[in-house]
Amino acid sequence: MEPSPEPSPPVTTAVFPAAGEGHESHPSTASSSLFPLFPLAASTSSAPTAESQWLSNPSFSFDASSLNIPATTASSLPTPLSPSSDDDAPPAPAPAKYELVPSETDSDEERGSRRKERGRRKRGREKDRYDGASASRKAGVRAWAGSETKPVKDYYVDAKGDHDNLAFGSLYRMDVARYRSQSMLEARGLNQTMFFNRRFGSSHIDLDSDLDGLENKVRAGGRYYSAKHAVFERNKGFKHLKLSKGDTSAMLAEDFVPLDAQSLPVKRTTVEQELEESWEDEILRRTREFNKMTRECPNDEKVWLAFAQFQDKVASTQPQKAARLQTTERKISILEKAVELNPDNEELLLCLLKSYGERDSTENLLGKWEQVLTKHPDSCKLWKQYLLVCQGEFSRFKVSEIRNSYVYAVQALSAACAKLCRQVNENMDPKSPSSSLAQLELGLVDIFVNLCRFEWQTGHRELATGLFQAQMEFSLFSPPLYLTTSSKQRLFEHFWNSCGARIGEDGALGWSAWLAKDEESRQNLVAQESPQETETGGWSGWFDPSVENTDTNESVEPSTDGNDAEDLDAEDAPAQDDVESLLKKLGIDVDAESNSEVKDAETWNRWATMELSRDNEQWLPLHEKSGIRSLDSGDAPSGEDNDQLSRVILFEDVTEFLFSLSSEEARFSLICQFIDFYGGKISKWTSTNSSSWFDRILSLEMISDDILEDLSAVSDIVNKNQDSYSCRLESLLGSMHDLSQRPGLVKFLRNAILLLLDVFPRNHVLEEAILVTTEMYTAQQNSSSTANTSRALAKNLLKKDRQDFLLCGIYGRTEAMHGNIEQARKIFDMALLSTEATTEDLRKKVPILYLWYAEMEITGSTSRNNPDSMNRAIYILSCLGSNVKYAPFIDPISRPQVLRARQGFKEQIRSLRSAFASGGIKEESVALICSASLFESMTSGYSSGLEVIEEMLCSDSSHKSEFEDLWVYYIKLLQKNLNQLSLSRVWPSVSQGVQKYPYNPKSYSAMLILSSLYSVSNNLRLTLDKCSQRDPSIITLLFALSFEWNKAGSDNRIHSLFERALADDKLQKSVLLWRCYLAYEAEKACNASAARRVFFRAIHACPWSKRLWLDGFQKLSSVLTLKELSDLQEVMRDKELNIRTDIYEILLQDETDT
Repeated sequence: MEPSPEPSPPVTTAVFPAAGEGHESHPSTASSSLFPLFPLAASTSSAPTAESQWLSNPSFSFDASSLNIPATTASSLPTPLSPSSDDDAPPAPAPAKYELVPSETDSDEERGSRRKERGRRKRGREKDRYDGASASRKAGVRAWAGSETKPVKDYYVDAKGDHDNLAFGSLYRMDVARYRSQSMLEARGLNQTMFFNRRFGSSHIDLDSDLDGLENKVRAGGRYYSAKHAVFERNKGFKHLKLSKGDTSAMLAEDFVPLDAQSLPVKRTTVEQELEESWEDEILRRTREFNKMTRECPNDEKVWLAFAQFQDKVASTQPQKAARLQTTERKISILEKAVELNPDNEELLLCLLKSYGERDSTENLLGKWEQVLTKHPDSCKLWKQYLLVCQGEFSRFKVSEIRNSYVYAVQALSAACAKLCRQVNENMDPKSPSSSLAQLELGLVDIFVNLCRFEWQTGHRELATGLFQAQMEFSLFSPPLYLTTSSKQRLFEHFWNSCGARIGEDGALGWSAWLAKDEESRQNLVAQESPQETETGGWSGWFDPSVENTDTNESVEPSTDGNDAEDLDAEDAPAQDDVESLLKKLGIDVDAESNSEVKDAETWNRWATMELSRDNEQWLPLHEKSGIRSLDSGDAPSGEDNDQLSRVILFEDVTEFLFSLSSEEARFSLICQFIDFYGGKISKWTSTNSSSWFDRILSLEMISDDILEDLSAVSDIVNKNQDSYSCRLESLLGSMHDLSQRPGLVKFLRNAILLLLDVFPRNHVLEEAILVTTEMYTAQQNSSSTANTSRALAKNLLKKDRQDFLLCGIYGRTEAMHGNIEQARKIFDMALLSTEATTEDLRKKVPILYLWYAEMEITGSTSRNNPDSMNRAIYILSCLGSNVKYAPFIDPISRPQVLRARQGFKEQIRSLRSAFASGGIKEESVALICSASLFESMTSGYSSGLEVIEEMLCSDSSHKSEFEDLWVYYIKLLQKNLNQLSLSRVWPSVSQGVQKYPYNPKSYSAMLILSSLYSVSNNLRLTLDKCSQRDPSIITLLFALSFEWNKAGSDNRIHSLFERALADDKLQKSVLLWRCYLAYEAEKACNASAARRVFFRAIHACPWSKRLWLDGFQKLSSVLTLKELSDLQEVMRDKELNIRTDIYEILLQDETDT
């Protein structure tokens, strides 16, 4: 061991006696020791004294003499040395070494040479022994413990054990780690360095950076934590030995724990070894199990799907492309066998076609889709997925091609519906009940609404509105005549081509009423002209006066010389010259395309803004005669006239999409989706687990109002502690239904709902929608009498049907919302008193009216701090529970009345259990359970009220809308009483609801609100990640983004959320998801290159969304070049998106302004 080079008091080097020369000694001449760690003492013990144990390490607190060191290694270990003193003790005797006695004849020279040789050997042995003892220590260590001098490296690798630790009983002080407190600035720098290393794929623990201190074998093979050994450790191809500790203790026979410690059970720890199977063994085992299960249960689709998913897991571990392709082939063969055994299973067919997409080209894939759809033309699920595949193929996408695909889907499904309807009517197929027909027609309605959404998003908004008008007139207002399909369409063509008002327009009567009125006018016309026809000699046939006048005008206009076309061209020539001259003034050459590029990016931004404005204005189709009014005068059509002609929807444009509906469920679904399509306020019309709801949220371009309400509640709670201005997610995308940007939309919707009330009378969903829409229309007209308008409409509706007490309830709730609580009470009391005179079917809906009345009183008590309202609510619900005749409230009820009402609720709910078990629950049953829960909450506590609903939610009918309504009411009660309930009481129900209704915004709103109050952010993130993996949806993503949107340092988390969502095949077709991603990169992260990359990915995945293309023009006009912007517009035209504004209009407007 070498002494330290640092300045120290002069010492004399102590020389260790060499083996075999124990009789020689070299005493020290200084009083200090070479090892200042040990104090001077007369003790010759090898263990350090109590004063020297400054480093208390139990691993070194033993006697070195207890080691059983072999004799062969004794020469390499130094003898324990006692501290030097003035009177040196004799050294320990060394083993005797015998040499040959020299002969007496040897000369003095020979004896001198032998003496020198022994000295050289002695010094060599001492050097080898000294070097061997210090060979394990790092030679570059020069800093003492506690020294201010910082070494070159922060640490040194201990390659092997140090024998001096055994010799001296402690660590050498130059080998002691140096510790000092570290500042926060240095800690941040260290974290940044570690993050940098991790980001670029190099971890500091994987590098053997201190290789010079390792042995040759270790230096070549690496340490156990090096990258080389880590690869073997992570390799699943090898079998791994798993060691686990098991605690075993002797169990006591007694039933109590004795106080005597000696009789307590002894805890023993045993190490159990388990040989884990390798990845190849697992593949063989699971393949063997799947083969056995598929043979035993060939009709179980879950087994086949799990077998196919296992092939995906195998392919994910194969780095070679050829191996992955082979695994895909194996997966396809498995699914083909499954489809062969189960030819009508839609899930297996979809999985097989998805697997074909991983292997085949687009042409072959679409060919296989067509073959499957030919065999299964009545599958709505297959048609929906096929249309999504067609829409997502950017290279083949054209609006006309996708429109033709929708024609095939609608005609195939409508033919299947007509066939099934005939079978049901003729009772030829008892296995096809009316419920199957209703489900098939519901799927047909969903596909038709998806077509309208597609036309709306591609910019053909007049066609989307015309399709809705034509279908609703054809299926809801058809005349009560038994007609064939062709005869019905010919009759409808007469109505469509006439000047009659269609649904939503002013003066619309419906097709059936219009036809009756038209027939009546014809008969009156015949009666008026019959005397004239008699005088002229007979009947000359039907004629239209407007057509006769048109023909007369046209017969006057043409010239006799046949030069009318030349005259028109001569008149139009000056206008053409003016346009060309204006273009030349702008520096635009009409003949040369290279000179027609825009010179300013801001021009494209203005063009996109103008295009959006016209899209919002021009959505209502024009009638054919009003669209050609400019041609009646004989003038040549101008550019404005051509635009007007393009907005005319002819009968040929809609005739291929018309179909009849026979089930009430499908007809009502069409109406509700129509109202929702145009932004009307309508209560939930279907379950969030249904395919209709999933299609709706997948096709969103902006956040809808119902989702926005829950998102805003979450954002308010999450961002309540932030003082700075926070940019909301919804503010970057705009409102979905901004009524100020769409003139006439609310009036159109109001007219349509009023007409639809004739089809579905006494429907409180439509009645509530018409009152809300009327208030919206009045507010849009800047009128302050919104309450008077809705009140007048409600009274007019009640005059038509005075027994509609649910309409009275809606009217009363509207008055209470405007602050007229006394008027609302009178309306409710009148409705409840009149229920006895109604029919039995109407009396079944009485619980709905009681629940509305009680909720109105509770809302009034919380807003006005009026205890009388709470007593009124208890009295109202007690009348329902006791099943007594209602009388207006006078005094609070007594305790016996409360008990009687509670017992009555229990008996009524008991009678509903059988209906709940079979899934046949109705809206009035849900109202009864909610009323009982509300009554228990006010009389016995909120926990008792929640238990009432929890007992009924045990059923597994999650696809029923009524069950979901009950659960939503349960969540509402939870949120109102969070302060009185513990997290353990609330969280299980919320998490169960999220699993059962993963597409309901209320689920995630309740979960985020609870987590923000009672949990930490990381736990919520883990929960949201599990939900997105189990049920990926745009709803989950929106709420996860709203939680992270304004948090500092959440950029990586937001990027991860977007990319993981886009990895899903269905979410990749969500326009709303891409728009959120683009808005985040462009406006919040302000990353221009990333925004540009996201935009091109977005239009490639969703080429049909015109709004997505225009986002690129608006948000990336400063990023994209002028050539790229011009090419983008050309691609939009090639894809047949409807462009209403020419870029030259903006240029001409600039020229006019200058």
